[in-house]
Amino acid sequence: MTTYKEIFGKYVKNYSSDPSSDAEGQIWYNSTSGTFKSVVASAAWSAGSPLSVARSYLAGCGTQTAGLAFGGETTVNTNSTEEYNGSGWATGGNLGTARRGLGGAGIQTAGLAVGGYTTAASNATEEYDGSTWTAGGNLGTARYTFGEAGTQTAGLVFGGSGPGVLTEEYDGATWTAGGSLNTARNELAGAGIQTAGLAFGGSGPSSATEEYDGSTWVAGGNLNTARFHLAGAGIQTAALGFGGGNPGATGATELYNGTSWTNSTSMTTARKSLGGCGTQTAALGFGGGGTAVTEEFNISSSIITAAAWASGGNMGTTRGGLGGAGTQTAGLGFGGSDPSAVNTAATEEYNGSTWGPGGNMTTARANLGGAGTQTAGLAFGGLTTVNVNNTEEYDGSTWGPGGNLGTARRLLGGAGTQTAGLAFGGFVTGVVTNTEEYDGSVWTAGGSLPTGKMQMAGCGTQTAALGSGGYTTARTTLTEEYDGSAWTAGGNMNTARSELAGAGIQTAALAFGGITSGPPIVTTTATESYDGTSWVSAASLATTRFSLGGAGTQTAGLAFGGTTAASPFRTNSTEEFTGEILTDNVKTITTS
Repeated sequence: MTTYKEIFGKYVKNYSSDPSSDAEGQIWYNSTSGTFKSVVASAAWSAGSPLSVARSYLAGCGTQTAGLAFGGETTVNTNSTEEYNGSGWATGGNLGTARRGLGGAGIQTAGLAVGGYTTAASNATEEYDGSTWTAGGNLGTARYTFGEAGTQTAGLVFGGSGPGVLTEEYDGATWTAGGSLNTARNELAGAGIQTAGLAFGGSGPSSATEEYDGSTWVAGGNLNTARFHLAGAGIQTAALGFGGGNPGATGATELYNGTSWTNSTSMTTARKSLGGCGTQTAALGFGGGGTAVTEEFNISSSIITAAAWASGGNMGTTRGGLGGAGTQTAGLGFGGSDPSAVNTAATEEYNGSTWGPGGNMTTARANLGGAGTQTAGLAFGGLTTVNVNNTEEYDGSTWGPGGNLGTARRLLGGAGTQTAGLAFGGFVTGVVTNTEEYDGSVWTAGGSLPTGKMQMAGCGTQTAALGSGGYTTARTTLTEEYDGSAWTAGGNMNTARSELAGAGIQTAALAFGGITSGPPIVTTTATESYDGTSWVSAASLATTRFSLGGAGTQTAGLAFGGTTAASPFRTNSTEEFTGEILTDNVKTITTS
């Protein structure tokens, strides 16, 4: 009998437990379970970080790790552009013309936005250079909800409202007529390039597929699920079609091999009028159905567990405006005000699953700053009935007095440790720029913030701190970085907000929750991740809130307490953030 060694030139490896990583197709024997196993590729959709602007009838282009979403409809047409880096969305340059039902082609740094609907069908073309949209040559025929393919200098559009069968080709400056589709339709999807395009689906709903060779369209294999307002990705001989309506929203996903379509794993969220980009094996679907939902499609030997917030144990004391410190598995929450707006001195400790009581603070207060760890915490400033400058130090069981702040204030930011703390911004009789540094006994003046701010998120260390969002004369996206002596501008947040929370360090931070507008107050679940240069969207909180506590790291964050926009207002909810995890897709080999 031929053996595995004789066929492949190697022996089967023997492990007592599955290895953390192995090559796709490699077989090993698990001596504990008594089974042969291997890593295999499979197709799956997984959650990506949501768009900052929820919308439908938008366009997209690029790749899964460098995607572009633009235009569309919220309750009105939008000119918003967002860029995806493989983990989250960041704000890009706005389109010159707000519109929906437009087409997109190209890549993130050389994108093409074509046609669409304003108050009528549009023939506008715009080109994106990675930061700014500029006018290109107009379409010969104004239209919307058509199919598209190609690049910024070799674009292709086909079908759509009105013309139904008309095709146009773009050379980077001018659109010219191409060969007509055989089946007139709108609300269809496209893939491929100018000389090897693919049109599929459309109004009806339709299952028709056609292939373009640069001059003529010929029939291809029909979709298994007839539908309209779907999205496409890939090339003519390796395409992906997903989502759409039939007539209700569907998450159906199909793979095209140049001849026929085969069904694959459906999207988690069924929707139509979505955007898409990427390849057949690494695609991106976003928006649609009035949502901000983003999903990533992969045919891979890895299983992707998306970043997410999950429920943790509730706090014993419901409150908002509290201070926070520590980690996800050793968190500290202190102070704040209860549902009757009475300030509290209560302290609670989190062990990764439940909160337990700690020693009470000496001074009950809200809107204070916090820093340090569960066993070496620092609380400073805040509001009793007036602003205070009190500092208290926690040793894991008891709070004791520390040196007073130079400036009594509330709604300030905090960072650092018990022996190297940082307090910045806040409110006295107005917003302030004051920064103070703590050495474990005394606060001394540090470099002032460039802009007076309060209600911002703080994280990091005394010599590498981050202050983000907050309120100046309005809610802001401003981010500032501290180097131990001076603040400098960092990348702006995507969502302007105040009374948010933060976690992590200066080069790997997380910001979450807050107020985006008001009165009346509008709160948010939005989470953003910072890499030291720019912010991108991350998985949203389950509970919308502001004036909450934050602790932990960018990949293991903790959100707790806070205030909601509706009665009973204060919350004791806790959520834990876990970053994206990749694991091998290990399968047991059977003889059946």
